[in-house]
Amino acid sequence: MSSSLMKQKQKLDEYRNAPKHMDEFKRLDGAHILVFPFPAQGHMLPLLDLTHRLAKNGLTITIVVTPKNLPILNPLLSSFSNIQPLVFTFPPHPSLPEGVENVRDIGNHGNLPIINSLAKLQDPIIHWFNSHSNPPVAIISDFFLGWTHHLANKLRIPRIGFFSSGAFLTSTLDYVCNHMSLIRSRSQELITFHDLPNSPTFPWEHLPSIARFYKESDPEWELVLDGLIVNASSWGCVVNTFDALESPYMEYLTKITGHGRVFAVGPVSLLPDPDPTKSGIGFGCDVLSWLDDKPDGSVVYVCFGSQKFLTTEQMEALEIGLEESGIRYVWVVKPEQCGPVGTGSGRGIVIKGWAPQVSILSHPAVGGFLSHCGWNSVLEAIVAGVMILAWPMEADQYVNAKLLVEDHGAAVRVCEGNDTIPDATELARIIAESMSGEKSDKKIKAEELKYKAIQAVKDGGTSSMDLDRFISELCNIGPKMNVADAISVLEISN
Repeated sequence: MSSSLMKQKQKLDEYRNAPKHMDEFKRLDGAHILVFPFPAQGHMLPLLDLTHRLAKNGLTITIVVTPKNLPILNPLLSSFSNIQPLVFTFPPHPSLPEGVENVRDIGNHGNLPIINSLAKLQDPIIHWFNSHSNPPVAIISDFFLGWTHHLANKLRIPRIGFFSSGAFLTSTLDYVCNHMSLIRSRSQELITFHDLPNSPTFPWEHLPSIARFYKESDPEWELVLDGLIVNASSWGCVVNTFDALESPYMEYLTKITGHGRVFAVGPVSLLPDPDPTKSGIGFGCDVLSWLDDKPDGSVVYVCFGSQKFLTTEQMEALEIGLEESGIRYVWVVKPEQCGPVGTGSGRGIVIKGWAPQVSILSHPAVGGFLSHCGWNSVLEAIVAGVMILAWPMEADQYVNAKLLVEDHGAAVRVCEGNDTIPDATELARIIAESMSGEKSDKKIKAEELKYKAIQAVKDGGTSSMDLDRFISELCNIGPKMNVADAISVLEISN
């Protein structure tokens, strides 16, 4: 090495180690990444949590978004100068009412048209990419947007699939999509997945929704199916889970992808701050105050997510079951929900509309969560150390419930099915037995999972190390600035 180059490198090291230059070096070293979330709460928020951590580590981020979803980015945009939105008009679709750009505005049946609408952004993204002075070196996109794998190939950059759901669901979904004809021909049978860890068995109606709704030769369904299949061909896969929860399924995903770029980085809700008690504080003071004078572990929290509407008959059975159980409860219902929502005994409180779920679950008084088992809710319960009373209804929920009930013993089934009306007396018995008396094995298992989840995201934990490994891989993708150019930029900026 020449003496002049050695002097340059010495000068660069001095700049790098000076505290006032550290943030600038992160900017220089940070690769430019294109992030493309799917506009549904259970998908978008986890990817934005991950994006927060990537930006904090100095990566330059551009997020693809449509106008009505732009406000969701405000916390990130106000916190990081290295995050920018890339706003495109939402492409219209004949099945979507005008103005609908997010699944929350239409329900899960809007997934198909929204996926197909967003696929029309491929050409505008290519045009933006080709005209950019510093285009992205990689794309991270939601697993519902598998068509971006082909987009990445056209741009000649790697695509990383982000899986907001767990590894068990991801493994099951991959098998279903790759064996669709076989699966659909056995709709009256129990189906065993011999290739998956523990050879799980499912009734056909408990499989991921695409198994039931897919229409062969329908162009829109073919786009969705192809996208789900090519997810496994992505350059990398990032999953919102942690090793102690789903290590066999993470190993399976590593096997089917054929490379080691499979990362378990969850629970991603803890990535901005690994202290679960700091999430959601400051909202819902009335319900939190109500919980304050209740004994530890004595309250069951009841909520079925942002998409599910219970029928009047389901509401009636649930109300009777809660009242007859003798257990205190907090029950969240939608403002427009029909059916009774009384609290006849005075042991419960009903919230119409939004509730601070993380804060409620983290409250010491809450010992159980009657849930549909959506993955975000599952992880929030795990982080809070709260046992789940499972009522899976659709999509990934049966798979998630099976993981908690059978693999970990941290949950109990209380009902199953989208249209099932539970037996109120039996529901009351299960709630009472699960919540009463000394800590049950399921409550103990739930607390053990909490400890493991928090340990996973701490420095040296499995998720923390996988996240570091992922960031390192991203930083190694992009072109590196040479020593002289780096010094020049720093001297100009300082």
